[in-house]
Amino acid sequence: MNRFRRIGTVSFLLLAGTSLARAQVSASTPAGAARTSPPRTPAALTAAAREIIHAAKYAALITVDSLGRPQARTVEPFDPDSQMVVWFATNPRTRKVEQIRRNPHVSLYYFDPATLAYVTVIGTARLVNDAAEKKRRWKPEWQAFYPDRDKGFLLVAVTPERLEVVNTKLGITGDAATWRPPSVDLRTKAPTRP
Repeated sequence: MNRFRRIGTVSFLLLAGTSLARAQVSASTPAGAARTSPPRTPAALTAAAREIIHAAKYAALITVDSLGRPQARTVEPFDPDSQMVVWFATNPRTRKVEQIRRNPHVSLYYFDPATLAYVTVIGTARLVNDAAEKKRRWKPEWQAFYPDRDKGFLLVAVTPERLEVVNTKLGITGDAATWRPPSVDLRTKAPTRP
């Protein structure tokens, strides 16, 4: 029951975020007025994604369990690095670690309620247990969660393949008919059509 409630909550947030964003655009655009879209270059979409990610602070990490069902949980990642790789820490005994070992394809979903903007990072997760990397990324506030810094935590690095971005305040909205958001294929650095 808990699993389905969690999946339903994520679905609700995704739908609610899209519906609220559409309502905000409709309310701010006078009837009959043409809405101009900002440039949807890969650089512009990536910059908008960085802003949303920073403002959101937390993300939902979505993995796939052994039955092929999505599993979502909240993580507190670092802001993306220069290549948009997202890092976060976890307990090595969690279900997410087992699921990433089995299937490294994941999504990170960020939602900023202040702007009704969201970013979905679709990519591949990698488990990192390198002592130097762990030391470099260590946060003192983690001590309560990971008292054994050597064996009690590891890092997860998500290398993005695609970003999906919606930010109505910047005029970045999905396709009018399909609601498919603007996206960037980070493997080719090309925008994809909604």
